[in-house]
Amino acid sequence: MTEAPVITCENVWKIFGDNPEKYLQNMPAGRSFDDIRADGYIAGVKDVSIEVNRGEMLVIMGLSGSGKSTLVRCFSRLHDITGGKITVEGQDIMSLPEKELIDLRRNKMGMVFQSFGLLPHRTVLENVAFPLEMRGQDKHTRRERAMEVVKLVGLDGREDYFPRELSGGQQQRVGIARSLAIEPDIWFLDEPFSALDPLIRREMQDEFLRLQELLNKTIVFITHDFDEALRLADRIAIMKDGAVEQCDTPDQIVLNPATEYVAKFTEEIEKSRVVHARVLANLVDGAKRPEGEAVRAGATIQNLARQLINETREELPVVTSKGEYLGVLKRQEALDILLGAD
Repeated sequence: MTEAPVITCENVWKIFGDNPEKYLQNMPAGRSFDDIRADGYIAGVKDVSIEVNRGEMLVIMGLSGSGKSTLVRCFSRLHDITGGKITVEGQDIMSLPEKELIDLRRNKMGMVFQSFGLLPHRTVLENVAFPLEMRGQDKHTRRERAMEVVKLVGLDGREDYFPRELSGGQQQRVGIARSLAIEPDIWFLDEPFSALDPLIRREMQDEFLRLQELLNKTIVFITHDFDEALRLADRIAIMKDGAVEQCDTPDQIVLNPATEYVAKFTEEIEKSRVVHARVLANLVDGAKRPEGEAVRAGATIQNLARQLINETREELPVVTSKGEYLGVLKRQEALDILLGAD
């Protein structure tokens, strides 16, 4: 039995304006983003249906004003939606009384934003313990938990520093630790690394991937950087004018862009460093596994470049890390991705 999604978003609209509910109710079908704006309204989120699965990292990306931050704020009901339905852990969040909504945010959700929002007069440890203090936990318990996550993000030894004594990357780690202190099941991150310089940003991405491997959180991560999305995501949702243009794995986004807009995002991307062997594996019923050395399902075509060029076989077996046979990789198909088809 397939596990139910953690977040389900069905035909969700968030319209800004004088009387958005009435406008949506009377709006003719097929109204475009520009048509809605001409009517004096802004469609921050436009008829979005999407799911977030347990343990998944869904990256939402798009240009400034595409609606990505608005959508995530709808997930946590920081914005009330104009139409549609959002459920979190099976609960319709629009129907939750204020107390239950606050409990959901405090106990299930962690949030990290681009601005660090650290309290300048409190130490690292005190900043990290702050949400636990708001929960009413006793001083000893919250300091113990805060120290655990300070060590987790690699800041042990700096727990008594003030924010002004930390680098930008270290301050961002404090923000991440603070959100982790409450042990959230669902983690929302809104462009958390965009204010960092490229080297620190790369280090923070490495750290983030390490944390996710350890913690296996359900994560919604916002970015406008396609390279960052490709590096972090299990799936990517690309937004434009409040709507989701495509939501799929990085491999499929690059190989099969659904719209012209998505294709523009991918045209400069070197496909061989994104596409994995498992995506090209073709299992034919009754077909015998080819002889010889297999290729790893998790390897990118770029990783396999030397082997593909030196190979004489036209079909290569693809196996998982556990040795399970997935199917056949056609060498010419992989070379077309590596070198570019004629």
